[in-house]
Amino acid sequence: MSRSSRRLLTILLAMPLIVIVVALVYEALMLNLEGEERTFLQSVAWASETLTSTGYGADASWENPGMIVFVVTMQFVGVGLVFLVLPLYLVPYIEEYVSGRLPRSLPKKIRDYALIYRYGAAVDALIQRLQAVHIPTVIFEEDEAVARRLLERGYRVVYGLLDEGDPEPSLFTGARFLVANGADHDNGAVIIAARQHGYTGEIVALAEDPFHRPPMVHAGASAVYTPRHILAAALAARASDRISPKVAGIRQLGEHVSVAELRVHADSVLLGQPIDRAMAELRGAATILGYWRGGQLVTQPEPSAKIEVGNILVTVGTDEGLSTIQKLAHPLPRSGPTVIVGFGEVGRKVVQFLSDAGEETITINKTAAPGVDHVGDALDQAVLERARVKEARAIIVALSSDSATLFATTIIRNIAPRAVIIARVNRSENLDRIHRAGADFALSVSEVSGQLLAHHLLKEDAIRFETRIKLAKFPAGKLVGKPFDRVLLQRRTGCSVVAVERGDELLVDLDRSPNLRLEEDDLVYVCGSLDAVDRYKKRHVRG
Repeated sequence: MSRSSRRLLTILLAMPLIVIVVALVYEALMLNLEGEERTFLQSVAWASETLTSTGYGADASWENPGMIVFVVTMQFVGVGLVFLVLPLYLVPYIEEYVSGRLPRSLPKKIRDYALIYRYGAAVDALIQRLQAVHIPTVIFEEDEAVARRLLERGYRVVYGLLDEGDPEPSLFTGARFLVANGADHDNGAVIIAARQHGYTGEIVALAEDPFHRPPMVHAGASAVYTPRHILAAALAARASDRISPKVAGIRQLGEHVSVAELRVHADSVLLGQPIDRAMAELRGAATILGYWRGGQLVTQPEPSAKIEVGNILVTVGTDEGLSTIQKLAHPLPRSGPTVIVGFGEVGRKVVQFLSDAGEETITINKTAAPGVDHVGDALDQAVLERARVKEARAIIVALSSDSATLFATTIIRNIAPRAVIIARVNRSENLDRIHRAGADFALSVSEVSGQLLAHHLLKEDAIRFETRIKLAKFPAGKLVGKPFDRVLLQRRTGCSVVAVERGDELLVDLDRSPNLRLEEDDLVYVCGSLDAVDRYKKRHVRG
């Protein structure tokens, strides 16, 4: 019998004894102090009514002071029993009963599942991805409240406590792979338990402290990642062309073409236009590869999609052509410092990545620390202005609170309307709110960790939080001899043809050759997202 059950049984057995004792005392006092006789049953009824605080029947009048003192004392004793003592014994029993209903093992029929130790933001995106590819997921959770919420949301959960001993060996041996997402020391314990029970599959651990990675590998982990460092790398890659060029491989075209990003402003003639029409109007000036909206790159828009204020157009063309399009939208700053707001673990790592790449950085933090350039509240406009946010090429908001990030983003967008704002987000459900507040890009721990884990465990081809657009070179393939319609190609595949290599000649101004037809030996340079490039290859390149 559990401790809470024993305690509850003790108080339940003691209560009849207390009632009988109080009844006997009441019976004696009534006879000696009030001069009135009460039977034992009448005294028991009075004691029960008093100790349970339910009130009295006819027996509710006393004159002797001693009797009144006794009655008042019993009233307070009754209140204490009902509202103080009994809950202390009853509530633990109920909690233990409910937690005992949480599943502590899996049905034997469930096999080949992904086992996640401890639920959290870092594994949420991975769980969604596993569900999308129909891989069963089991969460081994130690927090009772979290386990109950996960069950209510339809997740398959096993509840247990490592301190009470290892879970059943079958929980490990039936898994396809194991992801450890608890505290570092708990992750180590789970890894050791899995290996001791004969589990030979992959174990991927997420470490809070990078110094704990080697011990986890020694304990048996196949790979160990630090989510905050992954997020810092993604934020730095968004901010720096030196770390992650806007268009990967564009240097293949040498000095013939350049890439420019432009923000659509409220007075732009492009505002409200369908993207197809905008692309057609700009032929001969530059090519719109796509546009960023709410942190998502759109290269194959719906026919009804229209350009909105704040959209960032990704364009490629000659210097002359880009100068023309820059009259229609504001080019994003290409020079100036990168301001990092927040100097916690993520902020420090972002500064390290950017500094290693040769970028100028300015840091803001609420408290002084080595590496902090400006000490002050990131929500204070004066502090932001001293940190030169108006001159910044990019501003990375790396605060630990999503609400602070939301507020800071709103303030910074008002101060620096043209700068690129990149926000660190803790909870993925807050991404849309922070984008609406003015962030151009918002990255969450869940997003970047989920992509990395999916890349490692599901062998997916690419980690998508780095370069989103790439330049690829293909043979003319199935396009040889056919009318060359760049708008139609982009509509169908999401890829833009930016150049054609014919012998020693590189054709860049393709719109000046409306009757151009590709020849057998031509090489075609196309730009687009990774998915769009794949679509182009499947549709137009011979196998």
